[in-house]
Order: sequence, then structure tokens, then C-alpha cells
Amino acid sequence: QLFANVSGSADDEGTCLCSVYLPDTTFPVQKAEQLEIIAATLSEKFERELSQVREYSKMIELYQQQILNLTIRVEHMEKSSVSYAQLDFQLLKVEISDLERLVTQLKSSLVGSNVIVEQIYLEITNLTILVNELESLDKNNVLAIRRQIVSLQNRLKECEEGTNKTTVPPYFPPGSCIHRGLLNVSQPYIVKLNWRGFSYKYGSWGRDYSPSNPEKEVYWVAPLNTDGRYLQYYRIYSSFDNLLLFKPMYESAITYGEGSGAALYNNYLYYHAYSSRHMVKHDLKRNAMVLKKELPDAVTGNRFSYAGVSWQDIDFAVDESGLWVIYSTENSMGNIVISKLNETTLDVLNTWQTRQYKPSVSNAFMLCGVLYATRPMSTRKEEIFYTYDTSTGQEGRISVIMDKKLDTIQSIDYNPTDQKLYVYNDGYLLRYDMTFQP
Repeated sequence: QLFANVSGSADDEGTCLCSVYLPDTTFPVQKAEQLEIIAATLSEKFERELSQVREYSKMIELYQQQILNLTIRVEHMEKSSVSYAQLDFQLLKVEISDLERLVTQLKSSLVGSNVIVEQIYLEITNLTILVNELESLDKNNVLAIRRQIVSLQNRLKECEEGTNKTTVPPYFPPGSCIHRGLLNVSQPYIVKLNWRGFSYKYGSWGRDYSPSNPEKEVYWVAPLNTDGRYLQYYRIYSSFDNLLLFKPMYESAITYGEGSGAALYNNYLYYHAYSSRHMVKHDLKRNAMVLKKELPDAVTGNRFSYAGVSWQDIDFAVDESGLWVIYSTENSMGNIVISKLNETTLDVLNTWQTRQYKPSVSNAFMLCGVLYATRPMSTRKEEIFYTYDTSTGQEGRISVIMDKKLDTIQSIDYNPTDQKLYVYNDGYLLRYDMTFQP
């Protein structure tokens, strides 16, 4: 019902007055007006805040640039040879103080935390500490100290230049031992990957030493099977060029050998017979085993092999005086034992027992009757660190660093003709030049 009769009254002037109750079914104009006012107010506040954020972003970029400039100046102060006394510390401190004040105001005007602002504030604090330290150092006469440092640096540079001058190493005829032992080795010459491929990480290689015909070139490469134990195939090359070009003189199979300790001497390949104490002498010309003899008291079965190299219980070596074998016995408690062999009969001519534990060294070789043992320093460096002189019975310590291509050295063979080391390194064939002490 939209209409109804209501009672009314007249005022003093005779105007009729009546009260009418209207239910709240009409549009809320007043509330809409209030909402419009609130929305306008919020919009103005948002615009102000957004304008402040834009201004703060510009200020932050400016501060970052100023901090970068200050950092460059401080670094220059640290690195240059200019005296700190000649620098204007007060100017730096004033600029940093201004930055600190502005960032503090910026922090207080922002609601909540801001990572960029906090980072800028931390950098300013660090700059303040650094400049104060520099100023303090300047009070302690840094100019005089710097002059001393420059003088020492110049003397050190002169010393290094004198050390780095190229000197021709003394020449020692091949096959002679008139030097005083190993002095250094060169960077490795990476010849190539072994002929069977990357999976054949164990093996040995080198150049034959024939005292009657030392200039004749014969090279051998004998990768083990992928189990790192069985020696089954080897290749012979008539020259180093043919080895590089994969042109073998021939490839042969032998009765199973064991480990990476094979060596070639005077056209005979010497190796450890599989799962035994026997040494084998193999004729290259006939590709036939000509002699097999047990090495007395040698411990086999991978008990005292080299560190990181399995199944090298018996390791043959060749030097200027002939054929050697490196191994361990129960009586030596795993320490290295060296025996000089008669290459014709494989009889043991003499034996020396060292105090160096064989499983603690990574490999060994003989040079002029002296045993040299190695150990790993890292995945890319090896150290020749131990010596045993069979002529005097004296042990010694040296430090000759050898770079290597991969982690593990499986075999090292020395050749007296070219005075080089032949290294089998995780399937790669490496070669090193050597220098000796005059």
C-alpha cells in the first residue's frame, strides 16, 4: 500500500504540517555520496604514494651510483701507490654521511622493510668503516710502509726474472749415470689415447732399451682388459711416427699376464703371469714365451699393489744397468722390495728392502740404480717424493711435481736411450722429458 491518510496540524501561520514515514526502499543516495568521497580520497592517497615510490626509485638509483663511485675511489685508494695522506678523507666522510642520512629518511618513510634499501644501508656502513680504517692507517705513516713494500716488490720481481731466465740444462749422454739424479720433469706430452679405447684405463707403454743397439726405435703399448687385471694383447711399433699414425708393426696375443707392470728390454717383453708368482720372458720376434720363473717370496693377489692401481703386485723396470723388479714380501710387511734380475735367466742377483710402504705410493720406476716413487697430490698433479739408492742403501726425499691428464697413473717406465718417462694415465699415453742434477 503506497498511500494512507495521516493526521496533521497547522502552525502559527496557518501552514498545514504532517509527518510521513517512508520505508527505506529508495536508492541510498547519501551512502553513495559517502562512498564516492572515500574512493576519491583513497585515489588521491594512492597517487601520492605512487609518486613517492617513483621518487624513491630514482633516489635509490642515484644512491647506488654514488656508492659505486665511492667504492671505486676507495679501491683506488687501496691499490694505488699514492699516499693516503694526499687523499681527502673528510670529503669522503661527508659524502658518505649525506648518503647515510638520506637512506635513513628513506627507511623511516617506507612502511615495512625493503631489501634494496637495507642493502644500500649496509654498504654505506661498510664504506664508513673502511674509510675510517684507511684514515687510521694513514696516521701510522703508511707512506713510508708503502715505499718499503714497493722496494720489496721490485726486489722480488728482479729475483723472479733471474729465476725465470731460460737456461740450457746440462747434457748427459744417453745410458750414462754421471749426473747426481733427477732434478725435474717437463710438462707432459700427450701422445694419444691407447689403441683399444677410453674404456681400457689400465696398461703400460714405452720404448724398448737395447744396450747393443740403443738408437733402434721399438715402441710397445699393452692395455689391460677392461677389468684392469688381464694382460692379453699388445702392439709393437717400429717408430714413434707409426705409433702416432696407428700403424703397428704387428699386434699379438699372449698367455694371460696380470697387472700394468710389464716392461720391454732388448726385444723381450717381461710381465707377471696371471694369478701366480711367476715372471715371464716373452720373445717379440717369435711371439712366444721363452722363460717362466717364480719370484721368491713375492706377495701377489692384489694385496700389496700400488695405491689406486689394482693387480700391480710385480712391477718390472728398466734402467741403464738392466732389468729390475719391484714388489713386496710378507717379511717386508708390505714395504717395497727391489731385486736386480739377470735378464737371460730371470735369476735374482741382489735384493734391497726399503722402509717405504708399497700401497702408500702410486707408482715407481728405476733410474741409474735409484728407485723413484710417486704419490698423488690432486687429480691433476703427481709428486715424485721418495728415492732409494741401491748403490748406497740410502733413502731420500725429493719433491718433483708431474702434471697429468687424468686422475690415476697406472704405470711409469723410464727409457735410458732418450731419457724420457713413459706414463700410462687412465688410458692416455703421456711422455715426459727429464733433467738431471749436474
